[in-house]
Amino acid sequence: MRKKQRKLVITFETTVAAMAAEHYCKQRNAPGRLIPVPTQITAGCGLAWAANPEEKERVLTVLEQSKIHPEGIYEIMI
Repeated sequence: MRKKQRKLVITFETTVAAMAAEHYCKQRNAPGRLIPVPTQITAGCGLAWAANPEEKERVLTVLEQSKIHPEGIYEIMI
């Protein structure tokens, strides 16, 4: 069993927004990846962006520049 780690999890209202976030984050070399929304969180769509918590400002800056608005921003153990 994998050891749980604290992660930054950013949720989106729609799958389209989550896919756009993935596109822009990869294009701008922002750390992280798309994951299924963890069961501890309720979100509009089933996808979320996960990254290390210390990368929060970098990821949020990319999303802001790309005009993508997160539904929720969490730091949880997953």
